[in-house]
Amino acid sequence: MNQRTILVLGASGLIGRFVTDDLRMRGFRVVGVARSLSPAQRMSVLDIELPILSLDAAALARFLREHAVDVVVNCLGVLQDGPGSDTGAVHRDFVARLLQAIGDSGRAIRLVHISIPGTAEADRTAFATTKREAERLIAASGIPHAILRPGFVIAPAAYGGSAMLRALAAFPLDLPGREMATPFQPVAVEDIAATIAWLATRDIDDVSVNAVGWDLMQSEPVAMAEVIKHFRHAFGTSGWPRIAMPAALLHLGARIGDLASYLGWMPPMRSTAIAELRRGVRGDPSAWISAIGITPKTLAETIGRHPATIQDKWFARLFLVKALILASLVAFWLVSGFIALFVSYRAAAGILTAHNFPPALVDPITVGTSLMDMSIGVLIAFRRTAALGLVAGIVASLGYMAGAAVLTPDLWIEPLGALVKTGPAIVLMLVGLLMLDNR
Repeated sequence: MNQRTILVLGASGLIGRFVTDDLRMRGFRVVGVARSLSPAQRMSVLDIELPILSLDAAALARFLREHAVDVVVNCLGVLQDGPGSDTGAVHRDFVARLLQAIGDSGRAIRLVHISIPGTAEADRTAFATTKREAERLIAASGIPHAILRPGFVIAPAAYGGSAMLRALAAFPLDLPGREMATPFQPVAVEDIAATIAWLATRDIDDVSVNAVGWDLMQSEPVAMAEVIKHFRHAFGTSGWPRIAMPAALLHLGARIGDLASYLGWMPPMRSTAIAELRRGVRGDPSAWISAIGITPKTLAETIGRHPATIQDKWFARLFLVKALILASLVAFWLVSGFIALFVSYRAAAGILTAHNFPPALVDPITVGTSLMDMSIGVLIAFRRTAALGLVAGIVASLGYMAGAAVLTPDLWIEPLGALVKTGPAIVLMLVGLLMLDNR
């Protein structure tokens, strides 16, 4: 077993999680840190939930000493500014504190930093510019480091952009022609993990790898259409006829994604994602290939090793539908409550009056249930409270059905079948609840 201790920051993410598990299988002692970890990601006592971004340099240095860290792998990153997401705080300010902590820890530590390919001249988003600022801080620090700039990462798991490409492959839908022709240089997440493992075995005094910056990707660029083509081959959908999404629809989706981010959601289609997509993923991996003697996996080797499993297909088909399910449930509860309270109040109250409810209770019950319905819609709309809202919606729907069965049984056979339709709505809320997990 390799005795070196590796600290992986961002151990719940696409790259961070794979790297954590891969390095452990290689015999390293790995401390995986993330702000939050799903129960399935807590594979070891060394998987630690910690608000790492809020720690100052002194606390970070103390953490490095307590865990006897030899290598820090920084996989932290956010795509776009919004509530709870600050690109400058995550990419630049935290890196500055981390560098100070490494210097103050009294330990010989190598920093492996995950960045993005491309040049500063082509940076157009806060995501890209703050990533580049972090690179400059690291280069000027004098700390032994390796800056890794992966291309488009393809991994067994799917998140963000990689999940979106899988969803496109599962549907007869293409992005607009401009985006489909964007040059991409993919990289297998296994190659990223192998590179970090190689660096972790180098002696801290090895000057040949103590200040390097490598592009990690296939040597030859391909169009994004080619990446999706390989996924379609794996999904068995390559022969389907397809239609191209209008550019206006893509812009609308990005704007809706931006709005959703203010509610705590992290949709892959946001304005920053579209800007970075149009920029493409290009780089020169020759220095990386020469230094560690690696042969990057090709698209066929990464995606085409085996056909998609049923769980792969279900995820890809449901990925885009998830947003539609949640949005429709938000609208369902908000609109139904609004109509009962403001548009058809007399009709709603009249149902209770017609069934001999005490007059003193008619208005409070009508107003209370309407406000409850709208509150459920608001709860579902926010990511932090969505689970609570869905559970509340299921309970409220069951309550409506039970109450109607006892107090107003004739509503079960009214022509429009409002109560009968509540059953499928409950099932849809259950589906939404089961699909909330992102990782």
